[in-house]
Amino acid sequence: MLRMPGVVLAAATLTLAFWAGTAGAAGAPSAQLTPTPPIPTPTFACPPALPIWGQVSETTATSLTITYSMLLSPPCGYNPPMQVVLFTSREDAEKWQNPAAQALTGPERNGKVTIGGLTPSTDYWFRFSEPDGKRDPYVIGGPARTADQSSCSATATIDNRYTGGFVATVTVRATGSQPVQGWHVSWRWPGDERIQTAWNGVVQTTGADVVVGNAPYNGTLAPGASTTFGMMVRTSGTAAVPPLTCGR
Repeated sequence: MLRMPGVVLAAATLTLAFWAGTAGAAGAPSAQLTPTPPIPTPTFACPPALPIWGQVSETTATSLTITYSMLLSPPCGYNPPMQVVLFTSREDAEKWQNPAAQALTGPERNGKVTIGGLTPSTDYWFRFSEPDGKRDPYVIGGPARTADQSSCSATATIDNRYTGGFVATVTVRATGSQPVQGWHVSWRWPGDERIQTAWNGVVQTTGADVVVGNAPYNGTLAPGASTTFGMMVRTSGTAAVPPLTCGR
């Protein structure tokens, strides 16, 4: 009889110890780590717009004038100057092969550039590229057709020479059997010649390339008729006017 209480007491102690351990395990909250979501890296998106725009605004028998606008700056667009490259077929323009002529724009984001030395009665397409060769993948302008070779001629006369320049008169004459409705005279200076002022004509220059168009009052010439325009030219060289090309 003296052993029984000891057995009962041991069993009770064991049961109590098991209950305490179970309760402690169940009651203690488990530690759970919540992962911190990653901070998204912001991405730069260019606006859905063409970075550069252009169109042919004037034509002669041997030149095209392209009006352009650089709408976006880097990294989405371009900074001036830009190359304007001409091609004689759309396939060549798409593949950037067999360029026919090119010219560099000025420092303006919005302006005009004239490309001379072209073939009369010819279709041209144009594209833009940076001077370092990076090509604009979007704009293919054209076709724009140069005018037919006009039945007109242009000759220059030096009226006055002085230190640092000269004054010249250019005579434009209708040489065909049909009236001339508007004319342009174009040439390229061989040196540092630049027009300081001109009269009876509208001057456009791109570097050494010059195009002088008729004024509003002297553009129509009957067969055999002529008109003139004048210019004052600055130069450090000899007073001379290079060969002239007349066209409509």
